[in-house]
Amino acid sequence: MAEQLTQRQRDILDFISASIVERGFPPTLREIGEHFAIRSTNGVNDHLKALEKKGHLRREDLKSRAMRPIAQEGADIVPLRGAPRGTGNVDIVPSPADDHDMADVPILGRVAAGQPILAVEDATDTVRIDRVLLGGHREVFGLRIVGESMIEDGIFDGDYVFVKKTPTAGTGEIVVAMIEGEATVKRYYPEGDRIRFQPANSNMSPIYVRRADFRSVDIIGIVVGVYRKL
Repeated sequence: MAEQLTQRQRDILDFISASIVERGFPPTLREIGEHFAIRSTNGVNDHLKALEKKGHLRREDLKSRAMRPIAQEGADIVPLRGAPRGTGNVDIVPSPADDHDMADVPILGRVAAGQPILAVEDATDTVRIDRVLLGGHREVFGLRIVGESMIEDGIFDGDYVFVKKTPTAGTGEIVVAMIEGEATVKRYYPEGDRIRFQPANSNMSPIYVRRADFRSVDIIGIVVGVYRKL
């Protein structure tokens, strides 16, 4: 049987539930912290761990989007007011002249191939490319690579990667991931109670995210191509 909650724990649980109702996914740790004026993600972690321990919250895996409240008898979900607007799908915009063969891929910003940095979710440019090179994928956007951690996979500083927007990935795929609100590109390896984000540079170490850390992790998409200006 689930244990009783403090008022703050109840408020946080309602906030998570309402976010799922309105947006289709839970808030990030940062969003929870900002909403409740909790200064550190460690403070948010403490509340989430307490909710999990008391049987009111379950994380099915390490990704923050898998965080789900456990329904209790008589529980209500309070609609979330003024929730941050979720990021919509970004589609390829076909060029008028070559509708069937070419596509304009929006470039949304930059992503680190070293340590995570913020990816700006605003289109800064477009790249016109033959659709065949995108493997038939339609929900694709571009990001500029900063850093050298993926050079052994042929992805270099200054390259553009084409990313298929998806919240899931297979083991070993190259992904764009958000870790605590910052973006990075790495190979994805779920390993039991942790996720290993593996660089393709023998001089660099992987990034580990462990279940016990309760850090916010989301897969933004899978890399399906690389564009390089010569």
